[in-house]
Amino acid sequence: MPKRIVCFGELLLRLGSPGRERLLQTPRLEVHVGGAEANVAIALARLGHDAALVSVVPDSPLGAAAVGEVRRHAVDVAPVRTGAGRQGLYFLATGALHRPSEVLYDRAHSAFALASADDYDWPTLLANADALHVSGVTPALGAACAEATLCAAREARARGLRVSFDGNFRQKLWAERRSEAPAVLRGIIAEADTALADHRDIAVALELQPTGTTAAEAFANAARAAFDAFPNLQRLATTLRTQHSVDHHALTALMATRKGDLIAAPEYSLASIVDRIGAGDAFAAGVLHGLYTGMPEPDALHFGLASACLKHSQPGDFSLADEAEIAALVAQQGFDVRR
Repeated sequence: MPKRIVCFGELLLRLGSPGRERLLQTPRLEVHVGGAEANVAIALARLGHDAALVSVVPDSPLGAAAVGEVRRHAVDVAPVRTGAGRQGLYFLATGALHRPSEVLYDRAHSAFALASADDYDWPTLLANADALHVSGVTPALGAACAEATLCAAREARARGLRVSFDGNFRQKLWAERRSEAPAVLRGIIAEADTALADHRDIAVALELQPTGTTAAEAFANAARAAFDAFPNLQRLATTLRTQHSVDHHALTALMATRKGDLIAAPEYSLASIVDRIGAGDAFAAGVLHGLYTGMPEPDALHFGLASACLKHSQPGDFSLADEAEIAALVAQQGFDVRR
């Protein structure tokens, strides 16, 4: 198990309408702490890893509360510093039946977005690390965030660390810089050995049109293109989601390797979803945990998928499942009360 996994990204507050209401249908909002990379750090810490978060928050009660919540889950927040700017937010209206959920970002001019790439001393921040995790959310927040992510990935690669990248392409966040996205993402993926990304993420980075008559075929084709383009990349993993309604999904996962393997995980039925936000981050953390603890790749993929499935049962952004709980789902130990 790596001694230390460093995650880099913005720490957010999520303001959600209660129940299945639309935003401000009634004058109430529920608050959760989140952020893609923080979600991964917390999930990894719950799985027994020494996880650290590098971020910037405002010197305010909001920033302090967000950092305190991450600290509460045993993540090292010493690398989180304060800076000028506001607290990054996002708003969530959870859907129901045939009305999709909707996310509204409010992250402009946050302390994290305003931070300069030169503010991060990556040789020091990565000095005792064994792995770095970044995602496509951070470079979407501005040129400085993109440069900081690339510098972190390059420093990690130069030090021989394991580097993971979660695609997390967010069209709304890239809206003003959409033309820059392919080159930025290519630069970061080039430093990664593991990518958590689907065929659409690869299509954006490589400026390709997805090909294939099924999602699995499109993923396999995208993986081949990614391995050709990125010599350091060793594996690509993704979930595949079938949505019958907002509350009823089926979830499976695929992994492609540079050796030419295409690995499929079992399909799970999610018939009564509590909260799907953060499920992709739970998947990423589960896969990385499996790989970093020496699981064979099929087992790591299945573990990641089970981690994602369990996240759907928990409100909030964070996955709070531990290794035993995820392993029990993989082993199909059933739903009896555990006494």
